[in-house]
Amino acid sequence: MTEGFDGQKRETLRRFAAVGAAAPFVGTASADDGDDENETREAIRGYVPTTPGAHFSKLRDDLRLGTGEAQYHLRKLEEADAIESEKDADYRRFFPAGRFDETDKRALGYLRRETPRGMILALLRDPEATGADLASALGVSRPTVSAAAADLEAAGLLDRTGGYALTEPERLLTLVVRYADSFDAEAVALADDAASLVAYDP
Repeated sequence: MTEGFDGQKRETLRRFAAVGAAAPFVGTASADDGDDENETREAIRGYVPTTPGAHFSKLRDDLRLGTGEAQYHLRKLEEADAIESEKDADYRRFFPAGRFDETDKRALGYLRRETPRGMILALLRDPEATGADLASALGVSRPTVSAAAADLEAAGLLDRTGGYALTEPERLLTLVVRYADSFDAEAVALADDAASLVAYDP
């Protein structure tokens, strides 16, 4: 059983390490590190730019790392200025260094949360959607939608003055399209339809 897990872990690390090796990042694993450390470090370097805003537990689990192992390599990569992290409520989220501004980081943080992401996707598809529409589409209660809406408003991503209106729909759509595969099937479906959601006004 352990051999099977180790084999899957090695395959996962190799896949992301290939991305990491080609990533235009500053800093890399030291030549003094062992092969396993190099591979793990490169895997994280490949994972973070393809899944920006992922929190520690997701990164650790997706890469099949131990908690201490993940903490060690993340710390080394932050020290090398290859990645950066931001505290987001109870989570620490990781980003490639120097790639995103603060608004992008906030937006990616909310896109990584199921209910806020669902609301953002629904509002990108239908800017006129009401709270009741959103609750029905997401299969959650109205209070759940209201709580998520309050959080999005506090983050500067939603205006509730006359209903629910995304404050930066173009930015949010761009992030969804660019990183759709790292979110969920709904994000991928919206990314596939993105061209029809953008108004052309010459």
